[in-house]
Amino acid sequence: MTDPNPTAASPLTHFDASGQAHMVDVGAKNETHRIAVAAGTIRMQPETLALIQSGNARKGDVLGIARIAAIMGAKRTSDLVPLCHPLAITRVAVDFEVDGANNSVHCRAQVETHGKTGVEMEALTAVQVGLLTIYDMCKAADRGMVMTNVRVLEKHGGKSGDWTAAI
Repeated sequence: MTDPNPTAASPLTHFDASGQAHMVDVGAKNETHRIAVAAGTIRMQPETLALIQSGNARKGDVLGIARIAAIMGAKRTSDLVPLCHPLAITRVAVDFEVDGANNSVHCRAQVETHGKTGVEMEALTAVQVGLLTIYDMCKAADRGMVMTNVRVLEKHGGKSGDWTAAI
């Protein structure tokens, strides 16, 4: 049987002392209010962005549906990422910003919980699923869309405290 606790020498907490993957034991951690904010962008042709803005895309309200998909993605993160803990998420807020100058849509997701582990993965999943939904809804018009720059912007709570990306 392998040691369920990672070695102090390894910064990769999902591996034990023998190098075997495992779910991190968060049982001894304190419950705190945890927040993570993530963002990403999808670039497209100007005509595709115009379709999104007009609300005349064949499949309907692209950004409204992408918002619901992003929320659902955050809620299902532990089903998609093997070593993520299932969390009782208390809040998911997803916003989209149309950037006409760069033919892009920016997605920003904030996820919150009161728990023993952070919600960075849930925020990242929300962003990526939101962007994937935009792609899915608009791919008939533009298969060359590019999702880019998906990243964590900030996290709050927990033992490691607050962190903000240097942008």
